[in-house]
Amino acid sequence: MPYKKAEIKKLYYSIGEVAKLFDVNTSLIRFWEKEFDIIKPKKNAKGNRMFTEEDVNNFYVIFHLVKERGFTLQGAKEKLKDNKDDTINQIEIVKSLESVKSFLLEMKEQIKSQ
Repeated sequence: MPYKKAEIKKLYYSIGEVAKLFDVNTSLIRFWEKEFDIIKPKKNAKGNRMFTEEDVNNFYVIFHLVKERGFTLQGAKEKLKDNKDDTINQIEIVKSLESVKSFLLEMKEQIKSQ
């Protein structure tokens, strides 16, 4: 089995890095920060936002609800307020199913090539 390099986790992400992760503008990140209470970045001495891994995960939940599932901002706020844990569990299930799907497709390609 080939060696897989461990992914290095950062303590803090800049607003540009977060925007690049989701392929959105930094203005959208700032807007969602103001709109959603679950995102609370720390600010350094210069006033630059420094997002934690938890903030990035919360952005993913918001991104999933708004961009992928088509919720309005108000609808996403209510969904997170009512049952945030259930929403996160559903997203985790979707992620794991997508991972299994990609693994199976990869195996199918390997079998075809042999």
